[in-house]
Amino acid sequence: MAYKYLALGDSYTIGEAVAADERWPHVLQGRLVGDGIKMELPEIIATTGWTTDELQAAIDKEKPSNNYDLVSLLIGVNNQYRGYPIEQYKTEFELLLKQAIAFAGGRGDRTFVVSIPDYGVTPFASDKNPSKIARELDEYNSIAKTICDSYQVVFVDITPGSRRAAEDRSLVAEDGLHPSGKMYKEWVDAAYHKVYAMLK
Repeated sequence: MAYKYLALGDSYTIGEAVAADERWPHVLQGRLVGDGIKMELPEIIATTGWTTDELQAAIDKEKPSNNYDLVSLLIGVNNQYRGYPIEQYKTEFELLLKQAIAFAGGRGDRTFVVSIPDYGVTPFASDKNPSKIARELDEYNSIAKTICDSYQVVFVDITPGSRRAAEDRSLVAEDGLHPSGKMYKEWVDAAYHKVYAMLK
């Protein structure tokens, strides 16, 4: 019986500007399969531009089952980009995390969260106050980690690595904003041992 994996998110999960097989959920699944863990291709509920409330609306519409063996969540960059109140993120992120755990059959130990990368270092954001973006995303990620800790859910912090794109443009996709396949592989590297341990 192959494991089922549900990935919830926004452009970073659907892999805007990269090929489908370069999306990090697909890279993760492929690596797990290569290491002998039977796993179906990930099911993805994610669209470029989604905020926490838009992901919530999509979940309400899709109504995922509660029998996934692994669930990931990465959301919030568009809340920050649109200038939404931080309290809205705090409230809605916690609700989304609780749902993610429910989709994993109530197992927080089969759920993980990926931090929001810092798009302030990309060419797209060069004129958009990168230091303010960095500061606000650190606050978003701090909130997410605190909530994850309270539910004993793994939090994978890829944000420091994402900032290397300031010097290494090969980590940025051709659109000048989103991560490249190379960066997504680094995210999988950061998450892999934790996720592998969840499933073994």
